[in-house]
Amino acid sequence: MVGTHSHIPREQAALLKHYAQQFRAVMLLGPRQSGKSTLVRAVFPDKPYASLENPDEQLLAERDAKAFLGRFPHGAVLDEVQRTPILLNYLQGILDSSDRDGLFILTGSNNILLQENVSQTLAGRVGVLDLLPLSVRELDAVGRSPGVNDLILLGFYPEVHAKGRDPQAWYNAYLRTYVERDVRQIKNIAETMLFTRFVQLCAGRIGQALNVAALSNACGIDVRTVNAWLSVLEQTYVIKLLQPYHRNFNKRITKAPKLYFVDTGLACALLGIRNASELELSHFRGALFENLVILEMMKNDLNQGARQRFHYWRDNKGVEVDLIVDQGASSWPMEIKSARTWTPDFAVNLVRFMSLSEASHGSVVYDGDQEFTTTDGVRVSNWRSVLCEHQRPA
Repeated sequence: MVGTHSHIPREQAALLKHYAQQFRAVMLLGPRQSGKSTLVRAVFPDKPYASLENPDEQLLAERDAKAFLGRFPHGAVLDEVQRTPILLNYLQGILDSSDRDGLFILTGSNNILLQENVSQTLAGRVGVLDLLPLSVRELDAVGRSPGVNDLILLGFYPEVHAKGRDPQAWYNAYLRTYVERDVRQIKNIAETMLFTRFVQLCAGRIGQALNVAALSNACGIDVRTVNAWLSVLEQTYVIKLLQPYHRNFNKRITKAPKLYFVDTGLACALLGIRNASELELSHFRGALFENLVILEMMKNDLNQGARQRFHYWRDNKGVEVDLIVDQGASSWPMEIKSARTWTPDFAVNLVRFMSLSEASHGSVVYDGDQEFTTTDGVRVSNWRSVLCEHQRPA
């Protein structure tokens, strides 16, 4: 068992240092408990630290932001700044009068409350990074490599791994705190039980094209509310909507995004999956495996600052490719299968996509051990090989 959060080094540490050399301030965004505070304090140990979750600090910042910031003439780490967004207005003047890079390091877990303020007051002055929970690579680096079912069930939040938490209990408490604190702060959603039910319904639709009308009917809320709540969930790092690939090859393609969760552990808790045996038998296992691979690909990109674009593709005949990594001049299509045994059927849709696009290579990622390249140019790989290397097939 890993001992403490600080014993799980984060890949994004190097990128955070680099941004602090390029911008006068850096904003690190991500879900609650993803390790933002631990990371910034480890990377900038000499900077003063203040958490706006602390009622005393929050009160001072709200009453006299100038006095609050005046305590930090040489900069500071300011944690959870969405609690007092007025600070950003005063930071603008401080940053404009300084020629020092990396003066203030800010963290926030609420993109909705921060993005508008940042774009209005700190544009060009602040570099923005996203930190998601731990990645497979980061866990592998500390010698913690559980099987895929355990990974899906445990999820990737640092505390679950660092302190050996029971995932079902931890994620249920996480959801309750999230709804009571963050959701009410954003939208003042009074029907918290209904909102929680809505999140559970979303978990049951992992890997599916989003059907707003069906969610509306199932939850008993109007379409406008569905869209508003989906936006809240995405901006607070609970779900991720994977948009369809925009190049249509002269064919009509689906326009609805596909729904995934930022963390499979939370999704399992919402689905009532309590252990690896239940997961193995669950009809959600394939979708959760797909969720795991797609979010790990995104984490690796964020941690390296690559910022590639991720999509899925489906044509009007129902031919679908799970993941398209859009690399600008080319694309990398990927099919994701939870099966442990290879079958040529896995590559059929990939070959179809490759014949219509500029992609010369594609990948099938599965849970088996055989790794090879087919005569059609499809690379077949174990999921861990792809995620730990995150390399396009040669």
